Amino acid sequence: MINKGKYPIGGVNVCAMDYEAAVQHIVKAALVGLPCAVSALAVHGVMTGCLDPVHRRRLNGLDIVLPDGQPVRWGLNFLHGTKLEDRVYGPNLTLKVAEAAARHNLPIYLYGSRLETLELFSANLKKQFPGLVIAGMEPSRFRKLNIEEKAQTVNRIKASGAKLVFVGLGCPRQEVWAYEYRELLSMPLLAVGAAFDFHAGTLKQAPTWMQDRGLEWFYRLYQEPRRLWRRYLYLNPLYLFTLLTQRTGMSRRQVLVPNGDVPEESYG
Repeated sequence: MINKGKYPIGGVNVCAMDYEAAVQHIVKAALVGLPCAVSALAVHGVMTGCLDPVHRRRLNGLDIVLPDGQPVRWGLNFLHGTKLEDRVYGPNLTLKVAEAAARHNLPIYLYGSRLETLELFSANLKKQFPGLVIAGMEPSRFRKLNIEEKAQTVNRIKASGAKLVFVGLGCPRQEVWAYEYRELLSMPLLAVGAAFDFHAGTLKQAPTWMQDRGLEWFYRLYQEPRRLWRRYLYLNPLYLFTLLTQRTGMSRRQVLVPNGDVPEESYG
């Protein structure tokens, strides 16, 4: 088990942690009912925090931010010598946490995406982990929630008996959601994004050889070029520039500790 603490990449604090340590931390929080907001970030997720100081404070207010993409793992190794041998890929983490939830009798709640995706995702999880209890599921409304709707969401999740929530709203909305609901729901909240579509079978994952070489972004770009071209062709070079400036000391932005309130967005 590896847990070497948090290290900054462009001001976003990322945990040098492996699957075993992450799952153990999440399960412990679920068993005793403690808040625990978790996200697994690829380059795009890290750069949303680097470029937006408000969102950076949100990310640094999460309990665990994991290196979802290989380039983020490489960044930790390059900047901080963490010697991590593997990333903590959100879709794989989802399955490992689901397996642990079934083993420890921890009901889960699925929040986000579309109803048809949730139904497929739920069926596949229960088929893979027969002992898993899915206490409830709720699709995204794809808009901001008002105060009353937010309170109703909290009440539904609590009333379901769930001990942890998988959140699939897409980056960065799911991180905003996890940040906002952390204190309202005393349980782990896992922002796992595309894991919903991958495990529902509605979106194909990149081949393993592309994932291992940090080329998953290229596969996603091939799948959705019109939606994603700006994200990858702009943010990927900027990420490399961020690593270089931080390594050479040209950037003074190292760690931003959460301080004070951050405006809420109330996505749902």
